[in-house]
Amino acid sequence: MEETLNVVNTLLVDTFNNILTIEQNALKKEKIFDVSVAEVHTIEAIGMYQTKSMSEVAKNLQITVGTLTVAINNLVKKGYVERFRCQSDKRVVLIKLTKKGKLLYRVHEQFHRNVVKATISGLTKQEREVLCQTLIKLNVYLQKYF
Repeated sequence: MEETLNVVNTLLVDTFNNILTIEQNALKKEKIFDVSVAEVHTIEAIGMYQTKSMSEVAKNLQITVGTLTVAINNLVKKGYVERFRCQSDKRVVLIKLTKKGKLLYRVHEQFHRNVVKATISGLTKQEREVLCQTLIKLNVYLQKYF
């Protein structure tokens, strides 16, 4: 059992780090975008077609509104996000992607699709099903306990 724990731990840590490195390298290759991985994840949390409140996005990212404000300030300056007050409740700050933000969203979404395709391309149907079931269980566990 101890050996299994060590192997799973190593694989999870390595996989997480590899994904971050791959994302960072992909962003560097896309010379038209001047964003960090964290900023891309903020853009993902805003979504392609939605207008969302700052509170909603902060909750989704599991960060404070203050932390999100710093990120949004940078994304507004870079032209990826538009920020404005809610007409019906001026206390609420809303955000949505600009045309440039939507382009980045689509490019990043395609990047994810390519990574997933490459990951599962050599797997049998049964292996893909086992992978999906295992990832679902892992995700449910992480959401429940962390």
